[in-house]
Amino acid sequence: MTDTTQNTRILLASRPHGEPTAENFRLETVPMPEPAEGEVLLRTIYLSLDPYMRGRMSDAKSYAAPVEVGAVMQGGTVAQVVQSRDPSLAEGDIVLSHLGWQAYGVQTARQVRKLDPQRAPISTAVGVLGMPGFTAYAGLLEIGRPQPGETVVVAAAAGPVGSAVGQIARIKGARAVGIAGGPEKVAWLEELGFDVALDHRSPTFKDDLKAAVPDGIDVYFENVGGHVWDAVLPRLNTYARVPVCGLVAHYNETEAPAGPDRMPRLMQAILTKSLTIRGFIQTEFVKTHYKEFQKDAAGWLADGSLRHREDVVEGLENAPEAFFGLLTGKNFGKLLVQVSDDPTR
Repeated sequence: MTDTTQNTRILLASRPHGEPTAENFRLETVPMPEPAEGEVLLRTIYLSLDPYMRGRMSDAKSYAAPVEVGAVMQGGTVAQVVQSRDPSLAEGDIVLSHLGWQAYGVQTARQVRKLDPQRAPISTAVGVLGMPGFTAYAGLLEIGRPQPGETVVVAAAAGPVGSAVGQIARIKGARAVGIAGGPEKVAWLEELGFDVALDHRSPTFKDDLKAAVPDGIDVYFENVGGHVWDAVLPRLNTYARVPVCGLVAHYNETEAPAGPDRMPRLMQAILTKSLTIRGFIQTEFVKTHYKEFQKDAAGWLADGSLRHREDVVEGLENAPEAFFGLLTGKNFGKLLVQVSDDPTR
């Protein structure tokens, strides 16, 4: 029988140096929180695991404040209202929330968004219809601006952001080239309709990329960095656009890579090819693009032109191990931790 008086949560126990380890996390059980007036008590159903969480474990200056040592790890969640002290939400409602790595949590009614389980599976609210899907949509269309007939290349193309980027590029009439790790992921990209799918682990990857983009690259959606970026840079066309969404190949680095300084080569390419390289965080586009994204993505999902895949891990206690795999590309699709039963299934 479920204990309704206790809450299980995972805290940041220490800051990692290099790759995170189990010692950086602590699982604890505490009394159940109680909602105040205007708040709701929520039961986590799905916890979203995302690469940005690695940056939050560090105290280095970034676009968002780090998780404090001893605090609950942050993360987007889909949850069910257990107790409501706000008239806008009722017991049993499903909401998009930000409880982090815990089984229960309290938020104000204004901090959550009620979901309609009839519209789409509730897990999509932290996936293809949520932050990852919106990241792909805003970054590609606002920064990449693909035109019909242009070539769009996307790294980590089998992930929740990359797979949406490639499919949206195809919807907009562009040619989509996806880069992923391993034959199973490559096969899935082909199933999704990517024009070309490449394995970055192949010893012939650089030559394969060159052959796949005979007319060069007009838009490169960067999720990875590392050797994938090294192969892409020479293939960029004049006026190419590079939305920089993530650099997962470098998140665990503790010092600059050895070897010659490659900055002059990059700056020369930016100058001589008139490149646009722009980093972004999806929140900067929420006010201007989110409503349009919700309408477009829901329509594409309904008509089958936008497909998605989920990689679901059972049990909150398994979140750290799943997170380690995320940073090394072990997940296949949107990585979720199912913390409790989904009442809509």
